[in-house]
Amino acid sequence: MSQVIVVIGDRLGKGQKVAAGVEAAGGKAIVIPGVAADMKLGDVMNAEQASLGISFCGSGGAGAITAQNKYKYKAKHGMRSVDEGVTAINEGCTVLGFGFMDKEELGQKLVEAYIKKHGQA
Repeated sequence: MSQVIVVIGDRLGKGQKVAAGVEAAGGKAIVIPGVAADMKLGDVMNAEQASLGISFCGSGGAGAITAQNKYKYKAKHGMRSVDEGVTAINEGCTVLGFGFMDKEELGQKLVEAYIKKHGQA
């Protein structure tokens, strides 16, 4: 089976801690470089055939909504906790929009939830 591929787009160009959590759970993390990376989330997910996309910005929505509108990914945005992200995965969402939350735990728990629900990608 192939790995769960997670694309991370952060408005401030961060995401390295979440990426470490993704990889700790056995996933492959792709961090989009640069400021306003969240707005490129859908394009990179599509190009990489990603399993999940994580968008970070102040509101927790811009990149997720853009990916949903352009590529029809099921998205949930405005999230502020790990548990909300796990719930979104269990509801079938593939694009997750958070306020700034670059935490290793988030990446790890999201990949674990995805694998539990879908198996490996």
